[in-house]
Amino acid sequence: MKTQQFLEQHGIGANPFAEEDAQTDPVFKDFCIESTHHPTWDKIYGNPAEPATSIVFGEKGAGKTALRLQIVRHLVQYNREHPTERVYVIEYDDFNPFLDRFRDRFGARHRSTTRLLGDWKLWDHMDAILSLGVTGLVDRILGSRNSSDPPTNSLEESDLRSLDRNQARDLLLLAACYDQSTAETSKGRWGRLRRKLRFRTWTSLWPMAVALLGTLAVAALIIYVQSWEWLKTPWPYVAVAAVWLPWLAKLASRFWLAASIARHARVSKHSANQLRQILMNFRSSDIAGQPLPNKQRTDDRYELLAKFQGILDSLGFRGIVILVDRVDEPHVINGSVEQMRALLWPMLDNKFLKHPGIGFKLLLPIELAQFIEREDRDFYQRARLDKQNLVPSLEWTGEALFDVATARLQACALPGRTPSLRELFDDSIDDRRLTDAFRSLRVPRHLFKFMYRLFVAHCNAYTDESPCWKISSERFESVLALYGRDQDAFDRGLRAG
Repeated sequence: MKTQQFLEQHGIGANPFAEEDAQTDPVFKDFCIESTHHPTWDKIYGNPAEPATSIVFGEKGAGKTALRLQIVRHLVQYNREHPTERVYVIEYDDFNPFLDRFRDRFGARHRSTTRLLGDWKLWDHMDAILSLGVTGLVDRILGSRNSSDPPTNSLEESDLRSLDRNQARDLLLLAACYDQSTAETSKGRWGRLRRKLRFRTWTSLWPMAVALLGTLAVAALIIYVQSWEWLKTPWPYVAVAAVWLPWLAKLASRFWLAASIARHARVSKHSANQLRQILMNFRSSDIAGQPLPNKQRTDDRYELLAKFQGILDSLGFRGIVILVDRVDEPHVINGSVEQMRALLWPMLDNKFLKHPGIGFKLLLPIELAQFIEREDRDFYQRARLDKQNLVPSLEWTGEALFDVATARLQACALPGRTPSLRELFDDSIDDRRLTDAFRSLRVPRHLFKFMYRLFVAHCNAYTDESPCWKISSERFESVLALYGRDQDAFDRGLRAG
């Protein structure tokens, strides 16, 4: 008997348990994302008008990625309903590019992952977040087709008119330091952004203009008086050198500044010469006293973050939500709990997590929770996890999983049909037995795998000519027992899952 035949008999058009990953699950994305939530959803999501931090620990398959997708979807709706009080979303869930650039800075002496991550600091996280945020914002302003920025961050042409000259300068400085797009050259992209913002830079050419005019004046004087013997004396050359000195001093200072930024922004890729060419477009008064990521400290990054927030506020974004997920997936981490801890722990700083106007949503593997319990008093004072809306475990009750399964069945229902989970099973399996069995599966991913395996096992036991439309108690218990053994082997790391 075919599985599709069994499902259609109960009014189900497609197998609701065929997918296991929320990112590729059409049933979740098209139907369940709006209404099927974990019981702690309200605490995790919070109020977009006042973004707050939440730290969630959950085992594999508990729904951390689904939570991230749901938060993005709900913020899209919130922004649509509140166009002047939107929330800017940064998805900090791909660490590979930043870790690769970070490792390239140190070379052979940091081939050991332990040593590499031991040098990872809070300001590296801040640089990575600013890089994602600034690159996404510039993509939106320039209308880049390659933008991977979340749909929550849409921008209108009229929004740019609200930026004053100082904010335009701040955005251009941020773009010079943090725009990491590969769609075009950094200098060409920065030039397009400057023109889009209507930021005039012709006054920055005065040192060059003075140098050229001074050189021409010396040459014209020699030609006018026909005193060619002056060329045999040092005075014409001293005069030319004097008029070029301000421009040369600017060139040297910009190159030094560019090299310092390229060296200390360790998770970004920078060409010191291209960055120098961009910085030459600013007057000295535009750069003097401005925070730049040219030191290994967090103070400048906090100021840059505040400037970025000010720009977003003028563009209609009253808050920022930063989604942190998939910390166990980078190839440098390779699933190691100790290395995940080394990467993430610098971020657990109360000043950072409680930065005004920013809400962090940290969706973390459950294995990291054991390290939380082992930390000392200094860590708790620095992290203040009691103030971070901590969810120690993303647990699912049997009843909650029953509701998830029912919602997925109804999402796949044929027109005019309302299938229920109970109708799939023999009368000898009551609701209590189903919820008890689902409770033992613990998380949605195990539920989906079990239900898919159960459907296949049931249909394989019957032919098309002699179908059976109810799953028997014996079949249910035998498949559950086999899956329980596989689940136990997966928990002990002896099976792929």
